[in-house]
Amino acid sequence: MQTPHLTFPLFVTMLLNGLAIGMLYFLVAVGLSIIFGLMHVLNFAHGSMSMIGAYVGLAVFKLFGNPAAGTAPSWAFVLAIAAGTAAGFALGWLTERFLVRPLYKRPLFLVLLTLGLILVLDELVKIIWTANPQGLVIVPALSGTISIFGQPFAVYRVFLILFGLVMIALTWWLINKTRMGIIIRAGVQDSDMVQTLGINVRQVFTLVFAFGVALAAMGGIATAPFNGVYPTMGGEFLLKAFIVVVIGGFGSIVGTALGATVLGLTEQFLPWFFPKFAAVAPVAVMALVLLLRPEGLFNLSGRRAG
Repeated sequence: MQTPHLTFPLFVTMLLNGLAIGMLYFLVAVGLSIIFGLMHVLNFAHGSMSMIGAYVGLAVFKLFGNPAAGTAPSWAFVLAIAAGTAAGFALGWLTERFLVRPLYKRPLFLVLLTLGLILVLDELVKIIWTANPQGLVIVPALSGTISIFGQPFAVYRVFLILFGLVMIALTWWLINKTRMGIIIRAGVQDSDMVQTLGINVRQVFTLVFAFGVALAAMGGIATAPFNGVYPTMGGEFLLKAFIVVVIGGFGSIVGTALGATVLGLTEQFLPWFFPKFAAVAPVAVMALVLLLRPEGLFNLSGRRAG
């Protein structure tokens, strides 16, 4: 079957859709990239932790709106994002403090621990919220569409693009331009030296881990108006997050942003030209990057997270 003609207005719409999806991928993946790039901890439970944030945010959203009737005040979504992010931060802090910290010198046990956490968190979600998918309505301030070259485009997707760009800039600034970022990078290079300066490196690493999970939880609740919330979303998030950081390079915020954008645009454009390869498009792009640049586009693991 012949591929329909790709007009310029449709191209722009697909481009913006790809950017919006890419911003969601960035929020979920950047925490994984930071945690591994700065702490050398591969958190396989990252996607499930993102899912917990989405469910907590949805629970808060339901307190102030009526999703079944499709109504909710706009500020309820702000509270939902705040609650989901806070839940992710708390979960990340507890996980690092009581489970991850004792195993830093035993990487194999860390891998087994985070794999086990996937099972625990997934079952916990089913017990508390059941296995049925749940939805989150788009609040009035972010609902509706705007016209771009005569093509309708969702206001919520415009919000995601702007929100994602702000989070990219903010995360880069926190890691590279603040005192805390300097301490984190110094602690990675020489933790003993930083410790002698009176800085508790362990607490700093706990904050890094919690911050990374909080960003993932924020991405989880932000994606809820798109795809809803369901018990298997953690595994899907984890796969996309790994693809993004492999493309961009572990430890690089710029690389994660680029990898997320590449993946989002690939999922939009590749199926248009090669529909039969739509299902394998993300893995195909990752494989291509691994062949041409095995370390990723901006691999800064163990170095500056630029």
